[in-house]
Amino acid sequence: MAENDAPTENNVPSGDNSKPPENENEISIDALAKKVQESLSLSKRHKFWETQPVGQFKDLGDTSLPEGPIEQPTPLSEVKQEPYNLPGPYEWITCDLDSEEVCNEVYALLTNNYVEDDENMFRFNYSKEFLRWALRPPGYFRSWHIGVRVKSSKKLVAFITGIPAKIRVHDAVVLMAEVNFLCVHKKLRSKRLAPVMIKEVTRRVHLENIWQAAYTAGVVLPTPITTCQYWHRSLNPKKLIDVGFSRLGARMTMSRTIKLYKLPEQTATPGFRKMEPHDVPAVTRLLRNYLKQFVVAPDFDENDIEHWLLPKEDVIDSYLVESPETHEITDFCSFYTLPSSILGNQNHSILKAAYSYYNVATKTPLLQLMNDALIVAKKKDYDVFNALDVMQNETFLKELKFGPGDGKLHYYLYNYRLRHVLRPSELGLVLL
Repeated sequence: MAENDAPTENNVPSGDNSKPPENENEISIDALAKKVQESLSLSKRHKFWETQPVGQFKDLGDTSLPEGPIEQPTPLSEVKQEPYNLPGPYEWITCDLDSEEVCNEVYALLTNNYVEDDENMFRFNYSKEFLRWALRPPGYFRSWHIGVRVKSSKKLVAFITGIPAKIRVHDAVVLMAEVNFLCVHKKLRSKRLAPVMIKEVTRRVHLENIWQAAYTAGVVLPTPITTCQYWHRSLNPKKLIDVGFSRLGARMTMSRTIKLYKLPEQTATPGFRKMEPHDVPAVTRLLRNYLKQFVVAPDFDENDIEHWLLPKEDVIDSYLVESPETHEITDFCSFYTLPSSILGNQNHSILKAAYSYYNVATKTPLLQLMNDALIVAKKKDYDVFNALDVMQNETFLKELKFGPGDGKLHYYLYNYRLRHVLRPSELGLVLL
């Protein structure tokens, strides 16, 4: 879905093809970069990204380069004050997501034009409630919700967003923008709008004196800080097979498959319950403590936890374990809701997917905690539960019958260099 080599947030459910990884340790990013560079003719190399302050493939493995910002901030007075020029028929707008009408337009643009899987069978279907949640965290800037309209018809044809986030890299807490939802109408993909949109969101971020950003893409750009894989756990195997998301395994019947993925009716952990507003301080402590072990992770405070993790119907679900004896909050799990439209299927139009978000196990085994999360997701009629192999997720994926998908998600930092590529287990950050 990238327009030429602009980034997309491509974590579309790519189907559970349960192919073994090419090797257990994942192809190294150096090898991947080499492959990419060989496959791109000189004229096609990432023209746009080679002009940007991001890690470049040619510098991979050069440990003499310092870690941290690649370029120093410029004085705010020197940041370009007026927007970049768009091609003649188009104009910039700032999207006010409080407006029902604007929210509907953004929803329609994304629903019809955003990330699809390689076979064009599924496309993300972000709900309006989800978009408002994802784009209006504490301290957000409305000016970072950027749209492009056709001047004559006023039709919204492109969109890109940023939200502010405090992200810790090793010991440094850096104020960054998380850039997301880059979407250009299918009919305008040849217009080179995406690089202008990236430059414009960057300019608006700079105006707030923020000089770093984090983003993800399903394509390889210069240069990932890590590459993660999606894993899928069938909750409704019959439907997933019917719509082509998964396939019946060799020598497997439908009834054996249904039996294989069957979950208990009830959760197993005493004191497992839904998170409530009064739990915010305890969950904040638990999560902050847990995230310390990762090289790159968010630096959440109570306001962030309240926004990102308090349950919201069909947006975010959070559960915790409160010790029946001491009433201490010992464990926590969460998942967000991101359905996909099923394209061209007579019987089903929506795939209801849960995505693992932040999970912390201190007293309950992580395996048991996540099995309880699967049980509540199944009870709420989710078809599939997805998880990246970040943080400690790898320790439960195979055991809980997740299968590897065929999609990769690459994480990037803008204007910030890491000396070493991370393993997915060193990453404590989930971007929506």
